[in-house]
Amino acid sequence: MYDRRLLAKLSQCAWKVLSLYLKQGVIFEGASPGAVVAVQTFGDFLNFNPHLHIIATDGCFYGQDGFMVGPQPNPKALEHAFRLEVFKMLKKEGKISDTVIDNMLSWHNSGFNIFCSRPTDPDDQNGLERLAQYIIRAPISQERMVYVPSSEATDGLARVIYQAKDGGSSKTFLALDWLAQLVTHIPSKGEQLVRYYGYYSNKSRGMRKKTALDEQVPFLIDTDIDSKEFRKSWSRLIQKVYSRDPLVCPKCNGKMKVIALIDDVAVIKKILQHLDLWETRNHDPPPGKVLLEFIPENELHSEQLTFADDLQYPDLDNQHNHRYEDDYSQLPDEELCLKHASSR
Repeated sequence: MYDRRLLAKLSQCAWKVLSLYLKQGVIFEGASPGAVVAVQTFGDFLNFNPHLHIIATDGCFYGQDGFMVGPQPNPKALEHAFRLEVFKMLKKEGKISDTVIDNMLSWHNSGFNIFCSRPTDPDDQNGLERLAQYIIRAPISQERMVYVPSSEATDGLARVIYQAKDGGSSKTFLALDWLAQLVTHIPSKGEQLVRYYGYYSNKSRGMRKKTALDEQVPFLIDTDIDSKEFRKSWSRLIQKVYSRDPLVCPKCNGKMKVIALIDDVAVIKKILQHLDLWETRNHDPPPGKVLLEFIPENELHSEQLTFADDLQYPDLDNQHNHRYEDDYSQLPDEELCLKHASSR
């Protein structure tokens, strides 16, 4: 439905304009700003609304360990340059013509909007974490979604009621329409939604690593954060992602502490086998679905059973090639398809 290939070019347009703007604010030759650009495609009610979330330096790096803060960006100046750069890109891609560009340039409202928030202090770890979480947020929030099953709907059609971010309004979707809206925001295979530019690019970081400069902190930034405090503990990260603290005992709810780290596969296997946790099985099917029908042995006759001619077994050596399988999917060790031919 949409040419998602253009989203990467939209990101490049933003970086080109922002980089030029930031470089003009410093006096050093060869100064380099840095930015992390995340592509977002969704609006408040899952409408297709391509836009960018950007974390950028408020100045430029220069030399081996220097950083110069630039002036506060002017959103209007950036908006005008960004609009022209996007028009130029779309014309090159054959999506619009000069006539369309002239028409859009005559609009009272440009259709583009840029918001620049206040700089976040490098010592504000909570602020930096909130900012990083926001730029890659998910298309939907489960807290704002209410599912109405078909059994509770007057017309027998399931619905989803989705509340706006500000809580002031909501919109009702048929369940299938909701899914159709949602899948338009699934990225294509291999599509990169977060890109690093300038000082943060992989090329720039690789060059600094070769000269042992990547670990150096620019002298303008002075922080007294201890290295241990700076690194987030693994238990806190698990708690944030899964809403569960791995250091709380599941039996007594008491606080546990790490007493050893075991990374020997043989020892891990021995422990898990002793706890009967080494062999994992697929979960039971959802209630109401019967995969196999039990036939008493005294009623089993060979003429009652037929085997499917097109029986296929999953290729366990190439599970990663399955289109709808991800790293967490499980396939059964074998599949046996039996068709009960009896019409009793």
